[in-house]
Amino acid sequence: MTHSSTLTQPAVRSIHDSPQSPLRRRLRKFYDRTAGISIAIGGLGVIVAILLIFLYLLYEVMPLFEGAAVEPVAEYRISSGADGSLLHLAIEEQSQLGMRLDSLGELTFFTIDDGETVLRAGVVLPEGATISSFALDSEETGIFALGLDTGEVMVAAYDYNVSFAADNSRIITPSIDYPFEANSYPLLAGEAVTTLAVSSQGDNLIIAAADAAGQVNLTRVSRQTNLMSAFNPDEGEGGEFTVESARMPLPYPDLMRLFLSYDQRWLYSISESGRLTFVDIRGAFRGEVPAIEDEALLVESGAQITDVAFLLGGISLMVSDDNGVVSQWFAVRGEGRFSVERIREFRSEGNVVIDLTSEQRRKNFVTLDESGNVGIYNTTAHREVFNARLANRSAHTLAISPRGDALLIAEGDGNISAWAVHNDHPEVSWSALWGKVWYESYDEPAYIWQSSAANNDFEPKYSLMPLSFGTLKAAFYAMLLATPLAICGAIFTGYFMAPAMRRKVKPLIELMEALPTVVLGFLAGLWLAPFIEANLLGVFSLLVIMPVSILAASFLWFQLPKSLRYLIPDGWEAAILLPVIVIAGFLTFAFAVPVENWLFGGDMRGWITNELGITYDQRNALVVGFAMGFAVIPTIFSIAEDAIFTVPKHLTYGSLALGATPWQSLFRVVLPTASPGIFSGLMIGLGRAVGETMIVLMATGNTPIMDVNIFEGMRTLAANIAVEVPESEVDSTHYRVLFLAALVLFMFTFVVNTIAEIVRQRLRRKYSTV
Repeated sequence: MTHSSTLTQPAVRSIHDSPQSPLRRRLRKFYDRTAGISIAIGGLGVIVAILLIFLYLLYEVMPLFEGAAVEPVAEYRISSGADGSLLHLAIEEQSQLGMRLDSLGELTFFTIDDGETVLRAGVVLPEGATISSFALDSEETGIFALGLDTGEVMVAAYDYNVSFAADNSRIITPSIDYPFEANSYPLLAGEAVTTLAVSSQGDNLIIAAADAAGQVNLTRVSRQTNLMSAFNPDEGEGGEFTVESARMPLPYPDLMRLFLSYDQRWLYSISESGRLTFVDIRGAFRGEVPAIEDEALLVESGAQITDVAFLLGGISLMVSDDNGVVSQWFAVRGEGRFSVERIREFRSEGNVVIDLTSEQRRKNFVTLDESGNVGIYNTTAHREVFNARLANRSAHTLAISPRGDALLIAEGDGNISAWAVHNDHPEVSWSALWGKVWYESYDEPAYIWQSSAANNDFEPKYSLMPLSFGTLKAAFYAMLLATPLAICGAIFTGYFMAPAMRRKVKPLIELMEALPTVVLGFLAGLWLAPFIEANLLGVFSLLVIMPVSILAASFLWFQLPKSLRYLIPDGWEAAILLPVIVIAGFLTFAFAVPVENWLFGGDMRGWITNELGITYDQRNALVVGFAMGFAVIPTIFSIAEDAIFTVPKHLTYGSLALGATPWQSLFRVVLPTASPGIFSGLMIGLGRAVGETMIVLMATGNTPIMDVNIFEGMRTLAANIAVEVPESEVDSTHYRVLFLAALVLFMFTFVVNTIAEIVRQRLRRKYSTV
């Protein structure tokens, strides 16, 4: 009988047949998709954030390069009590009132918005005298002088008293005053004063007057204030006046204009032919003969001067001629003397400029030509910010408000037109930011950053070149120290060092990055800088002796018997260098003292300054190099060490198996493979060095100078922003230029990082097949 049996095999079920597998697959797919979307959103968010930062900086910077805008306000006719021609037109600081002075000595104050007369008052002239000339000290003081046909000069001043009503509305009350007595001063003996100049400085006033023959006489009025008069309101300013006279030895034929500098040292006499005579009058009131310092021809041959005015500060003369050219002149100190130099010029499209006036707060001036065109210019930026026709051909006089926000144009028929001016940032141009500028009182064009000063007639200097140079200088010296130490340390730690030692060394170096930079800057400024100054020879000797000592110790180590060398396991050799470093450092500074006494008389710093002529500042680029290099080392080291350590071991083993030495494997295999990571570490370290703020701020003199001298300080873009942003007025030119500095820093790091990424990707593709 035959039996058959059926063997039952256990069923094999796939994981995909599990009832839960579809759900798990859907969950995994959901997680993967969610993670991908989240990463994409995060990446896009970073890009958008960077783009928004860039756009915000650009938004704050763009107004710097906009031109001026002028809008009409009103047009009216100022009624006058007598038929006198216009001598002077002015606007008070709040741009609410205007002032008109005529040839009869009458001052008419009126509202700018509608021309309504507020006050009419006249200068009290001597009986029978008429006005033959006029001169203004400055719009800020309001002091003016009237030359008379009797040879006398009257000095008066217009002023505005500001008060507030119960509803906090501003009330401006104009007035006329006589700050140097109401008496006239006789300067010429019966001859009419045809040319006049006046300059006040505190309690001192100097008047220069000339007759038709060009004979110039000087008068100085000094007020000596009685201390008790300050407490007596009935005496006003009080005090006694002392009057001194002096006579210029030589007449100035065909004299056209006279000017006195604001410091009352220089007299400028300008002839009809355009010849300027620059005279030092300091000794005139002591009986000395005034010395002619320089002479210059202010216009080209054949041209005629049409108007001359002082720029804000009384240093620069602005000269217009009938060729439509306005030139700037000021005195430059040369070899033991001053010379008047032509600094720059502005052209007004060939039209003859008939009136020229200056602003009181900025280095701006305004021109009116024969066609009625009005031009607004800035001398520092060498820039025309506005030019348009605002009046007809009968216009002959204009006035700009102290803040540069209002303009008055007087026409020949007595009409006056008022204009609102929007001119926020005329001081900025590409040449002022990045080129050399010849600033007032400087001997030559230069790159200068100086955003503020104590006086009101200051010329802002917004050159970004010293800040950019300082940024690169600080980064260079920091990278000069950090790069070799960080890269060499990364090579030894990632390739040669024993794993147990690496686990201790690497976290310790990375912990250095956690030190606050403000602490490093504090230590660098208060301890390291004085230490380097006192041990300058020891510091420089250490830079040479330390590597030599390490190489010598390594050589001696390999001369020892193998039985001794093998007592130290492979990768622990660096431990024996610790006592070498300590001993070498101690001996270097110990022997540096007697050597310095022998070679440099005990003062190497003094020898560098006196013998070599090299300036030494205690807080300098050398200190920054050490302090900021110390801060940058952990960044470069960590990235470079990771790149070297993560090179696949089979590449190294294969190289060694083919007979290459460890050093050959390092240079031919490991370093090329790790080069993208090493390069990234260098670029990130450079970015940190460029953007570092507190160390540079505290460890240098923070002086914006352009000098490659390692013993001089610098000012960086980041440090400058940190120092000056809290002190700058919001939306001012200074404020926006600081934002421009931030934009420059942003663009620099962006360009460097972009180039670094391109280079890194190329290196990665090149060595990916190694």
